[in-house]
Amino acid sequence: MGTSIANVGLPTLTQAFNASFQQVQWVVLAYLLAITTLIVSVGRLGDLIGRRRLLLAGIALFTCASALCGAVPTLSPLITARAVQGLGAAIMMALTMAFVGDTVSKEKTGSAMGLLGTMSAVGTALGPSLGGVLIAGLNWRAIFFVNVPLGIVSFILARCYLPPDPQQQSKTGARFDYIGTLLLALTLSAYALAMTLGRGHFGALNLVLLLATVLGMTLFVLTEAKVSSPLLRIDMFRDPVLSTSLGMNALVSTVMMATLVVGPFYLSRSLALSDAVVGLLMSVGPVISAFSGIVAGRIVDRIGAQRTVIGGLIAMTTGAFALALLPSLFGIAGYVAAITILTPGYQLFQAANNTAIMRDVRTEQRGLISGMLNLSRNLGLITGASFMGAVFAFASASSDIRMAAPDAIADGMRVTFMVAGVMVVGALVIAGIGRVLVKRSLDSGI
Repeated sequence: MGTSIANVGLPTLTQAFNASFQQVQWVVLAYLLAITTLIVSVGRLGDLIGRRRLLLAGIALFTCASALCGAVPTLSPLITARAVQGLGAAIMMALTMAFVGDTVSKEKTGSAMGLLGTMSAVGTALGPSLGGVLIAGLNWRAIFFVNVPLGIVSFILARCYLPPDPQQQSKTGARFDYIGTLLLALTLSAYALAMTLGRGHFGALNLVLLLATVLGMTLFVLTEAKVSSPLLRIDMFRDPVLSTSLGMNALVSTVMMATLVVGPFYLSRSLALSDAVVGLLMSVGPVISAFSGIVAGRIVDRIGAQRTVIGGLIAMTTGAFALALLPSLFGIAGYVAAITILTPGYQLFQAANNTAIMRDVRTEQRGLISGMLNLSRNLGLITGASFMGAVFAFASASSDIRMAAPDAIADGMRVTFMVAGVMVVGALVIAGIGRVLVKRSLDSGI
């Protein structure tokens, strides 16, 4: 909810601060950048100093930053406060999933992951609608102040019910990798900015940022190979379960972002629907996610993570190709039918993929691996907003998508989700390769 609720307030903020949209969009961008660049590092820090301790600090930081966001007089402090709020959010996102292994038996890990997926969908769906009500009834400050009582309740519940940190956690002798953290944060910042600045139009600045990303990643890998206690051990990626799961997660998130980027344009411009109807139809996906998440988790526990990953990806492939074909044939009914296939498939994949990684992770690495899972998802979303948006614009044959004809928009929708379907097929191939590699490693171990 903290991610989605601010988007609805951007038009109001442009008026409140007499600022351009490019300036105001940093209210969202600063928050996302903080999460993306720091989520792996805070996950690792939680493993070292204690996950419960750091999670409580993260909730407190998020709550205080939310109050600051609502109280600031000008735009610059609001952007700064949103970055601090993003740091608190990164801590909560990384460590919440890590706590599943501390609080839930392996047999119920899938159900717990499904419940997390449901709550994420509820927050995503609630954000825009609640934000609109708060702005209309009060003012823009209310969309940030609403997090304060929620944060206080979360802090109390976490303090009362989460298990204490093991004493040996702070006595492992491992040190926090500050150099690796800085290099990774700068590298991820360069990539995120390259994908978001220019609003889909790549220029010289975007190219420089991508080159900086490559340089930063090279330095990061070289540094991690030399330090005694690295942020990320590069040999971790030799684990076929981890490497394939992260790759699939990024691909699937890229595809799901296409529904948020392309869907509104198609519904409003090609089908000529009102804003109210577009908003209603765009809420179908999150609502279905909210209802299907818990069911998906139970399916994982019943038939296993590997089978469910394959089943989820097959459903997503069907849903993506259905989005390419059915709306042009059946209009609104075709769009809703395709979303009804795609979204439960995504929940099946998420619950199973998260379970496959987190169920057998060692206690001292749960925060780190959870952070890497969240990072791969965020990178997929960032890439999807840029790449899938560029595919849509190219397929619509228009330099300004807002001026494209309805038929051109429909063509863009069709091509975009054909590409999305191919990408999910790519994720299926990765899943198959992963199963082969796991079998080989087990055979060689025997």
